[in-house]
Amino acid sequence: MAGSQAPDVLIVGAGIGGLTLALSLHRAGIPARLVEAVPSIRPLGVGINVLPHAVRELTELGLAERLEARAIRTKELIYTNKFGQEIWREARGLDAGYNWPQFSVHRGALQMLLFDAVRERLGAEAVQTDTELLGFEQDATGVTVRLRRRSDGAALPAQRSALLIGADGIHSAVRAAFYPDEGAPKWNGAVLWRATTEAAPYLSGRSMIMAGHQDQKFVCYPIDPEAAGRGRSVVNWIAELRYPNDTPWNREDWNRPGRIEDFLPRFESWNFGWLNVPGLIRGAQAIYEFPMVDRDPVEHWSFDRVTLLGDAAHAMYPIGSNGASQAIIDARVLAHRLATIHDPLAALRAYEAERLPATARIVLANRANGPERVMQYVEERAPKGYAKLDDIISRAELEASAKDYKLIAGFDKDALNTRASLDARYGAV
Repeated sequence: MAGSQAPDVLIVGAGIGGLTLALSLHRAGIPARLVEAVPSIRPLGVGINVLPHAVRELTELGLAERLEARAIRTKELIYTNKFGQEIWREARGLDAGYNWPQFSVHRGALQMLLFDAVRERLGAEAVQTDTELLGFEQDATGVTVRLRRRSDGAALPAQRSALLIGADGIHSAVRAAFYPDEGAPKWNGAVLWRATTEAAPYLSGRSMIMAGHQDQKFVCYPIDPEAAGRGRSVVNWIAELRYPNDTPWNREDWNRPGRIEDFLPRFESWNFGWLNVPGLIRGAQAIYEFPMVDRDPVEHWSFDRVTLLGDAAHAMYPIGSNGASQAIIDARVLAHRLATIHDPLAALRAYEAERLPATARIVLANRANGPERVMQYVEERAPKGYAKLDDIISRAELEASAKDYKLIAGFDKDALNTRASLDARYGAV
């Protein structure tokens, strides 16, 4: 469908998923442009992980060197209990035998990398910022999109496109048009405090740590290669506490400053020698608070000439390091469906048929703690710690948990290393 007969695509949202889609469509010869509500694209957010199946897709888009320059190659993932006793350790990325790395990176750095690539390849005007979606109507030939300037509310000229893609996040206006009674995202009672702290490297200097259990957890990993080059580590960390579901909380107050006194006392004893959790918490310059929320899987994403992508389609708990990776894969699959299926409506349906069930399984697996459930098993079986791990949980149980989740999330090593690229699978574009 490349070239003059290709449908033009309007993407709502210039986050990781929307930008990856624009780059993928451009590679396929399909005209694309984006509208984004924020006045300017800035490197906001905190650390994320990009798993090997998503790194593969970014590599095929020619972005590997740029990503390498801004990220840390994750060497290993380690689960421990609340005393720092090791439960599970596995190599990650290239160190695990994948053909592609796993990267730990600042979300804003990844978004800016993608944004710069979009402007270079699609043109400086490809992303229209300060532009908020008001609504849309579709007919037999396209979609008419009503817009306004977010900064002052002024109406903007309507835009017409053959297809509309809602990549506008967990509070998606495009999704709300099809599911108007869905309401707010679902809070599971957990609150995350997130920040970065510069410190001395710990363990390998490329280790990702998850400590604790489902009611109290600490996650950390380094994200800055520049700091690593001078012998330091910029550590992205997440402190998590779970409250009773009837606890009053500003569940929809996103990205607000967090108060250290709300959570540090619960972590004061978490100095494991090899990792000083209270020291990392105290060393942060700015702390942000997030409720842990997701949305229920829905029956459809695609409605004639409109479909959903990324968090707008499948917002999930930040368990298993999958949110950004799944958005990247959505984008690649959607672009290749559009590139190789003549009827664009059929292409959107085919994209939904492949990606909706796959991501719904991840949403539900994350609600059950995903691979991190082994931490909860150990807490329940040995709340005071253990003398011998084998007495608490078997190696077979640990291995099965890790393998099962990789299969669900689509990054089983053997399957990923041996499958054809999306380009080959759907036709070179």
